[in-house]
Amino acid sequence: MKEITLETKIADLLNDYEGMKEILIKINPKFKKLNNPVLRRTLAKVAGVKQAAIVGGMDPMDLLNQLRVAVGQTPIDAKLNEPQAKDNHHVPHWIAYPPKHKLNANTLLDEERNPLAELHKAIKSIDNEEVITIESDFRPQPLIDEMEKANHEVFVEEKKPEHFITYIKK
Repeated sequence: MKEITLETKIADLLNDYEGMKEILIKINPKFKKLNNPVLRRTLAKVAGVKQAAIVGGMDPMDLLNQLRVAVGQTPIDAKLNEPQAKDNHHVPHWIAYPPKHKLNANTLLDEERNPLAELHKAIKSIDNEEVITIESDFRPQPLIDEMEKANHEVFVEEKKPEHFITYIKK
């Protein structure tokens, strides 16, 4: 089996290790979302261990090492791999713009729809400088990373525990 790293995709873990879904859920009950077949077919393919940890509100190195121990791999010294925190303290002025679309990631998942696909559709339908919001009970790190890779501006606001609003500007 391959070494588990922060970049290892959740789908690969689920495919490579028997019982991994249960291990993930035992580590963090928020990972019960992996029971959703749409999430397993879509976001699990793009989300790595680091992103999953952020979604679960965990330190990425903590999740990585718990997974490594669960499959018999040696933990990694967290000091060697200090995650680089992004400065998300500066609130951009454009989050005050009325959003052209509002999506709810939880509702989409409950309806067995792919939040990333729905977000891509919404992005295509807006003009430059317009904003979309995504509401969720978790930080949607895989969506955030995909939008940043596509050169969209992203800002995440935790309104209260387990209530996130993600703003995306085209």
